[in-house]
Amino acid sequence: MATVTSFESLPHPSRSELRQFAELFGPLFTASSEEARRQAVAALSQCATVPSTVAFFISGQPIAIAAPFLASSPCLDDDTLIAVARTQGAAHIRAIVRRENLSPKVIDALVSLRQDRPATEPQEKPEAGGEPTPSAVGAQDAERRWREDDLRHRIKALASHVHRSDDDRLGLRDLSPVQEALLVRFARNREGGMFATVIADSLSASHWLAERIMLDISGQQLATTLKALAMDAADGLYVLERFYPHLGTETNGIARGLFLWNSLDANDCSRRVEAWRRADRHTTGNGEGAEPLETANEDAARQAILPSRRILRSHG
Repeated sequence: MATVTSFESLPHPSRSELRQFAELFGPLFTASSEEARRQAVAALSQCATVPSTVAFFISGQPIAIAAPFLASSPCLDDDTLIAVARTQGAAHIRAIVRRENLSPKVIDALVSLRQDRPATEPQEKPEAGGEPTPSAVGAQDAERRWREDDLRHRIKALASHVHRSDDDRLGLRDLSPVQEALLVRFARNREGGMFATVIADSLSASHWLAERIMLDISGQQLATTLKALAMDAADGLYVLERFYPHLGTETNGIARGLFLWNSLDANDCSRRVEAWRRADRHTTGNGEGAEPLETANEDAARQAILPSRRILRSHG
């Protein structure tokens, strides 16, 4: 910590100072206790300049240590973030998603990252004893959040395995942890365009279809889509209330969004969204040789979800 504190005090470290810190950091980090490592990483996560070798070294540490650095360090460039996302576990990716300002390059890499790695990294307990510092408390809080996220996704995966067969999905994929985290992030900031991009990617459909789903101001079409993609209920309700605030109003202590979510049957939602996707392929030519619409219900779905492009532009 003395070395880190000394480095923090340098407003504009020279090349020799950066090289010296990089040479010292690895051996000192390895020889330090877990608590000292957490404090050091939490402190460095606020530094504008950190040697690239040190930044990559920290990013590859267990998530309980690396979380605050990945989520907030200003010294991590796009290439480093993408490399970490591709080489580390899902928890590291969720930490990256929490960053305030992600570039389009990083977002595109995260959206296209298809791997759904199980969260199997060993979890380490914080050391007992001693008075916790604010940075240590922050690191422990970050660790707790990531453990909760991992547990939630494990439960969701187990429930999906027990209660849902491949036939029930009608060819649709469940949201990956990365896609779900991105949807929550973009909903939090009300970034409709980026949110629609992730929805389109999740459905393997056009951006046009995703935009049209979101233009339903009742929120029912988006709720139908999220339930068809097996989104976690708590995350789904949060997303709906961010884009459609009226769904947060309560009747007899129960939010309207919860009434809507509980009224939807997952299998019915999957069938409806599949009809939308077929109509999307038929209308936009997305997927040459796609199966033509065969039923009146699918034709009605096509008319319901595919308005004129002029309407979409007026909302853009």
